[in-house]
Amino acid sequence: MAIPDFQSIMLPLLKLAGDGQEHRYLEAIDKLADGFALSAEERRVRLPSDVDEIFDNRVGWAKTFLKKAALVEATRRGYFKITDRGQEVLKENPKRIDMKFLDQFPEYRDWRAIKHAKTKPLETGIDSEVQTPEEALEAAHQNLRASLASDLLQQLKTSPPALFEKIVVELLVKMGYGGSRKDAGQAIGKSGDEGIDGIIKEDRLGLDTIFIQAKRWKAPVGRVEIQKFAGALQGQRANKGIFITTAEFHDSAREYAAKINMKIVLIDGEELARFMIDNNIGVISVASFDVKKVDLDYFAEE
Repeated sequence: MAIPDFQSIMLPLLKLAGDGQEHRYLEAIDKLADGFALSAEERRVRLPSDVDEIFDNRVGWAKTFLKKAALVEATRRGYFKITDRGQEVLKENPKRIDMKFLDQFPEYRDWRAIKHAKTKPLETGIDSEVQTPEEALEAAHQNLRASLASDLLQQLKTSPPALFEKIVVELLVKMGYGGSRKDAGQAIGKSGDEGIDGIIKEDRLGLDTIFIQAKRWKAPVGRVEIQKFAGALQGQRANKGIFITTAEFHDSAREYAAKINMKIVLIDGEELARFMIDNNIGVISVASFDVKKVDLDYFAEE
């Protein structure tokens, strides 16, 4: 089944604690995962930032919301148990516990009021009633990143050829190729020889070279173009190449590049824009957010 949202985890979590015993948080996660019949693959699915598993994150927020409504309480580091109020709720046999249900409790309402007073709603195009705060933040970040990549790609497609070559050089140097920018600049965009736009060192020691084809195109790149590039590499007795374009690659082009003996890396417009963002090429930072959580080890007893 699909990974449940954090509100759907609230009632099963409270029922798990309904025996009145102290429960270890990490063990509760495993039991809930079994209860939802999650596969090993679903358990391993992580947030876009790769800092946490999605299911674990959602269990954590389900526990936080129940705690703010005084239905469960922390007993010691990494452990929790149900409260008397939580037991009373279970006696009512609710079909579902969610944010609307928790709104009946004054402690929860006070917490939500403080939380909303300190933050302004963010229009992200996602359902804040389903997403955890981390998921909402990361979804907003992914939306901003996708929009930025689209704007970058549009700029690349309208840039002069000389500027496009300069961008390719800077990107490859930032990614660790070519040694210095001066060395790379002398290599790329100079030859125009037999389908080769440039040559760049694979590493700073120059142990191997990579031949480059960089095309500022709008039409998709097909198999024929990759075949020509492969032929040019063979003519140079080379076995490594990078084909960079502002366009897309046909499936036939990718299939051909994948099956030949020489190594040809295909970078389309979207990938090029993402690499530029990751390596701070053509972009500037306008804001950053440092997301923190409680360091439980700091509060652990010696």
